[in-house]
Amino acid sequence: MTRNRAIALVALGLLALGACATNPTTGERGFTGFMSPEQEARIGRGEHPKILLEFGGAYRDPALRDYVARIGQRLAAVSEMPDLGFTFTVLNSDIVNAFALPGGYVYVTTGLLALAGSEAELAGVLGHEIGHITARHSAQRYSRAVLAPLGTGLVGAATGSQGLAETGAVLAQGVLAGYSREQESEADILGTRYLARAGYDTGAMAGFLAKMEGYSVFTDALAGRSDGDRYSLFATHPRTAARVEDAIRVARIDYPPPADPGIGVEDYLRRIDGLYYGGDPANGFVRDRQFVHPGLGFRFVVPRGFQVFNGSTAVTAIGSDGARIVFDLAPQAGDWSAADYIVRVWAPGLRFQRFDTFTVDGLPAATGTARIDSGRGPLDMRLVAVKAGRDKTYRFLFVSPPGATAALDPGFRGTVASFREMTETEATRAEPFRVRVRAVRPGETAQGLAAGMPFDSYRVERFLVLNGLAPGARLERGQWVKVIDD
Repeated sequence: MTRNRAIALVALGLLALGACATNPTTGERGFTGFMSPEQEARIGRGEHPKILLEFGGAYRDPALRDYVARIGQRLAAVSEMPDLGFTFTVLNSDIVNAFALPGGYVYVTTGLLALAGSEAELAGVLGHEIGHITARHSAQRYSRAVLAPLGTGLVGAATGSQGLAETGAVLAQGVLAGYSREQESEADILGTRYLARAGYDTGAMAGFLAKMEGYSVFTDALAGRSDGDRYSLFATHPRTAARVEDAIRVARIDYPPPADPGIGVEDYLRRIDGLYYGGDPANGFVRDRQFVHPGLGFRFVVPRGFQVFNGSTAVTAIGSDGARIVFDLAPQAGDWSAADYIVRVWAPGLRFQRFDTFTVDGLPAATGTARIDSGRGPLDMRLVAVKAGRDKTYRFLFVSPPGATAALDPGFRGTVASFREMTETEATRAEPFRVRVRAVRPGETAQGLAAGMPFDSYRVERFLVLNGLAPGARLERGQWVKVIDD
């Protein structure tokens, strides 16, 4: 036995002795040796401000924030870690998502609140996230991520193969990029347990997931996608309705549903009446295909078939076949022309096929086109810079596969041409859409209510998805529904 092999075996033996522990929540042994509960809490506290920055901050309505927190604390109180000190935050983002950080930090977006249809559905989402925390899934993922490159590094040292070590680390990171199927099922079982203990309908979790699946189909259709390039709960939670139903059945063996389960449809809908839909004026918002930022004083319109997402530093519009639009403000300030900025600062090494100067809304602008090798095939790029004074440069980046560029280019040019700086009066008056809740009147139909919503396409489909209704569903007098309005 060589010295390196001996070191490797000793190190791995020490890891095996000290890294596994029985989780009191699940009763199973899990590998969490590289992250203690104290470290989890410290990581959560450190990452929380970053999450707020990335997702537009906490939603400003204190009543709604308190309502969500009360539901979360009700569930946390019946978990195996009631004294952890959970923090529940409504994020000011129209992306439909929910997630958790170590140490008891749970997040839901306003986009998710708009999609949910009852308190029980929201409780199902929160219970699932609490389950990830109490099962210490983040600690498991982190510990395995640390061990994977360590283990492959030891193997590399023992065999003299640094390439093998690097390859193993890359593969490990890919495997550990998201929750495993087993962890998702475990969180579903725990979430169902907490729903039953707190008196909620335990089937609400599967019901909301069905809405999520319908929402993903809708967003795919909206952007002309067929393969699910989705910005949604499925990005971090690879679940299916069948798996959730299986988890619920397992949980109900020990925790049967309450005799009179709480659902809370009307109360929940009243709570979200008036919720911003598409974003907040303070951070910019989406009105159908238009992005508006009153605080920074600009607006523009994306082409049909693109779905807009607002991030902390950039606005991204997602189209079909890998097409993208990214808009932001240049991080550098300087007294250069729009053309000089593109070729000397933004993309100094890019070989442009064509370059032009023009004006947008009376502002000097420049654009250059180029083709690059992305590593996954060629991509066409159009870079646009718009100068708005010495210290402000707006940037558009348009990306498309070469086979789609000719068809997409007129829309890309139209987006640039639509760019406008807003007057102070325009910025003051600009308001996002809102969720409005109302009871159905006699004779009203889904088609009729959808026709009044301020979108230029897919009105009926959006109305059905928002309300969890199947195509062709008939509305009943007095039924509570959600519509989108000014």
